Amino acid sequence: MFTVFRRLLVCLLWLWLPLSQAADSGWLRAADNQHASVRLRAQPDNHGDTRLLLDVALEKGWKTYWRSPGEGGVAPEIRWHQPTDAVWRWPTPERFDVAGITTQGYRGDVTFPMTVRGEVPKTLSGVLTLSTCSNVCILTDYPFSLDLTASTGGDFDYDYGRAMGTLPLGSGLTSALSASYASGKLTVTAQRDAGWAQPSLFIDSMDDVDFGKPTFSVRGGSLVATVPVTDSWGEAAPNLSGKSLSLVLADSGQAQESRLVIGQGTSAPAFSLGWVLLMALAGGLILNVMPCVLPVLAMKLGTLVQTERQARGQIRRQFIASVAGIVTSFLALALMMTVLRLGNQALGWGIQFQNPWFIAAMALVMVLFSASLLGLFEIRLPSSASTFLATRGGSGLAGHFWQGAFATLLATPCTAPFLGTAVSVALAAPLPLLWGIFFAMGVGMSLPWLLVAAWPGLAQKLPRPGRWMNAVRVALGLMMLGSSLWLLSLLAVHIGTLPVITLGAILILILLLVTAWRYRWQTALRAGALAIVVAGAVAFVTAPGGENGRRDRVNWQPLSEEAIARALADNKRVFIDVTADWCVTCKANKYNVLLRDDVQDALSAPDIVALRGDWSRPSASISQFLTSRGSAAVPFNQIYGPGYPQGHRLPALLSREAVLTALSDAKGN
Repeated sequence: MFTVFRRLLVCLLWLWLPLSQAADSGWLRAADNQHASVRLRAQPDNHGDTRLLLDVALEKGWKTYWRSPGEGGVAPEIRWHQPTDAVWRWPTPERFDVAGITTQGYRGDVTFPMTVRGEVPKTLSGVLTLSTCSNVCILTDYPFSLDLTASTGGDFDYDYGRAMGTLPLGSGLTSALSASYASGKLTVTAQRDAGWAQPSLFIDSMDDVDFGKPTFSVRGGSLVATVPVTDSWGEAAPNLSGKSLSLVLADSGQAQESRLVIGQGTSAPAFSLGWVLLMALAGGLILNVMPCVLPVLAMKLGTLVQTERQARGQIRRQFIASVAGIVTSFLALALMMTVLRLGNQALGWGIQFQNPWFIAAMALVMVLFSASLLGLFEIRLPSSASTFLATRGGSGLAGHFWQGAFATLLATPCTAPFLGTAVSVALAAPLPLLWGIFFAMGVGMSLPWLLVAAWPGLAQKLPRPGRWMNAVRVALGLMMLGSSLWLLSLLAVHIGTLPVITLGAILILILLLVTAWRYRWQTALRAGALAIVVAGAVAFVTAPGGENGRRDRVNWQPLSEEAIARALADNKRVFIDVTADWCVTCKANKYNVLLRDDVQDALSAPDIVALRGDWSRPSASISQFLTSRGSAAVPFNQIYGPGYPQGHRLPALLSREAVLTALSDAKGN
């Protein structure tokens, strides 16, 4: 009896309480986008305003965006047909990370509650623009019209209250919250007495500022979120101290929206200044034994063995002049990088080797020095110039200066394994630090030269001049010739393989004819045989498509962010190789690791997408790709997959074990 009475009472209550009905557009769909449906409903409230609900229903695997989408996407927007003061309210979003790109938005079903202030016409109409993304992104317009004099079924009040419940609160999550900025990083510090389980942070965008994916450090109730900050060009952002910051901090279903003033931070950079300068110094020192610099050392040795024992003071002046050339060249490179940064141009280490005119000029200089060492001719200055140089430093110090400068220009393709971190920091650091790092590189490369300048007796320890000098000169000349042919081979990507082969053949023929004219045909024939051996060695190293008889069986695809995103969406692994013909380390990685049979088999697996970017020629897309990953040099290798959704970067000098292990780990569970 009591149950029947209770049911009757509930029915009478429903009859007494009117349903809060509203104007309803019905579910709208677009012919070119069957993955999303939208509906708008409106109802006047008791304060003279109009409440509005925007319902968005998305198919599985599709998403739309928050008011600040992040690094991609477009926020929903309504273009009203009449002047309308509408206030959007945004539910707490979630973060999507694909191929190193982070966005903020919603998936599944989401409802946006709004308020239209003041009097409105009897019909509200406009066009909703909605961006929806899966493997592809679609921007769709939904025209709508709401007749406020009509109403349909449904409980609008209940739906509106439920939508308001998805909004972040103004307080209650944290007991303390602050933000600071220093060295290209935003630090958000929060205190929560209940502790943190799965914190997430969403930041509203600023003009000309991009916020990256935050990383969290939790200790008890204390949370520290670190967010990388750049400008829209990928460079270091301007100082954010004193600016207003709007953010949403969420954890375990509870969210808080706050507005803060960013303070001046004191956080230390990822690498201390002393450590970066030490790496630059050590990297510059190691360059002296790299193959790119050997031809210049050959020139220096050739100069010493061709002269009688010299006075200590003269040797000291010569080596100090070479040091001046090295340091000046590094500072000139710093100036070039500064100009490019101020002009918002893409930066990269070794980019001068992307210029065919630079390569051709270097090859010509190398040929001339090779011919001089082989005794085909002597480089002589006019007597007046020789007298001028001799009276201002002794024995032509300008030549020693340019030897050091030439060594610097040829050294840059060999720097990646040793200077990668220092160069990457330099290209993103404040300009004074950039100049300091380049100066440290120059000093590091100059250390052996400074050693001889400090103790000239080291140079005098060389054997006395004799017939052995002729053999040394020939060996050094052939080294120089091999380097010039290698430089010539770099022109193939600019003018084609056949013209390069033709130029090389003409060059060798001219050298043989000069040798026959200067000496005799027997000598020319022997020199020709040696030249063929040298040319064959260069072709052996630089042959495209396979190295030293090994065939590249990997189906390499062009590198792009879209290709990475597609592969990850298909649950595949991605191997990225950014290389260049002028990069000696890239060649070593290819021959020693990437062309090995077991590595080739691993990279040819059905679930692997192999992407290659060729930086032999200027490429804005590859420069941007490297910059977005904190790199400024090649080689660059990275692996994505279920086990590495954010990517795993491999060392500059590859090893078989490192590649195979990373590919296996990329499978995940």
